[in-house]
Amino acid sequence: MSHQTPNRARVIPLRPPAERPDTAPAVPVPAAAPGTAHRPTPREPLLRDLVGDVLRRERRAQERTLKDVADEARISMPYLSEVERGRKEASSEVLAAAAQALGLSLADLLSRAQGELVRHAARRPVRNRTTTASTYDGLCLAA
Repeated sequence: MSHQTPNRARVIPLRPPAERPDTAPAVPVPAAAPGTAHRPTPREPLLRDLVGDVLRRERRAQERTLKDVADEARISMPYLSEVERGRKEASSEVLAAAAQALGLSLADLLSRAQGELVRHAARRPVRNRTTTASTYDGLCLAA
């Protein structure tokens, strides 16, 4: 007789464990040196996260359910939920249908997502450009 190991599902997370808001880090984060604060570098937001946030905020502002909006947009409720949570990268047709179900145009939806991106970028510290060893200052003279 052979002894078989039980089948186990292999889970591949969409984001590394430390970045997923619903879980604690799987790997302990090293403590910062005394006197310094450990600040992780903020990551760029993904477009699907921004668009999903806008859709969810608008749906909740209208006090509508996922089922109601999904039915009107003619997309499945689980799929709309995943789009709102930033888990799925929706096509422009799906985004337009969801936006229209909420009384928005695709342009309105993307404009609001762009506003979120601008606000996020304004909160990030500006990086200094790296300087090269060259003393070239951009001035060029020709005879």
